[in-house]
Amino acid sequence: MNKVILVGRLTKDPEVKNTSSQVPFCNFTVAVDRRFKDANGQRQADFISCVAWRQTASFIGSYFRKGSKIGLTGSIQTRTYDDNNGQKRYVTEVVVEEAEFVESANNSGAPRTQGNGNGAVPPPPPPQGSMAAAAPAAPKSTIAPSMDDDSFDDGGDLGLPFEF
Repeated sequence: MNKVILVGRLTKDPEVKNTSSQVPFCNFTVAVDRRFKDANGQRQADFISCVAWRQTASFIGSYFRKGSKIGLTGSIQTRTYDDNNGQKRYVTEVVVEEAEFVESANNSGAPRTQGNGNGAVPPPPPPQGSMAAAAPAAPKSTIAPSMDDDSFDDGGDLGLPFEF
């Protein structure tokens, strides 16, 4: 089985190009943090070369920018080619089958097209003379999720959008 799942950040703006037969494709690199820190307490990253084709390439080119967090699934592919000097070059890359948003648009740095500047679209005001404005707020829940198993160790900050 050849299946890859990555979550990382784009290292530069993706650029969609077309083959000679007008098939869209996009080459890009994703910086994926390693799970553990090194001896100096620094988190290391791997820079993974990726290629997406057709609608997936267009989706990535339209909605992601440098620094955007992206989730990818695909497979590893190796290929060779001869460079301009006649040297044989080897390339290992992830062929992306699916791409998805991992963080909210608030955190991605993506441009806003509507809203109030903080990424939230405010609700419309209640109609004049409506009782909706005088309705009491719903009570807040006092139940908080917890883990009963104290032996769980997540290995540090994984950069997930939630906490364990």
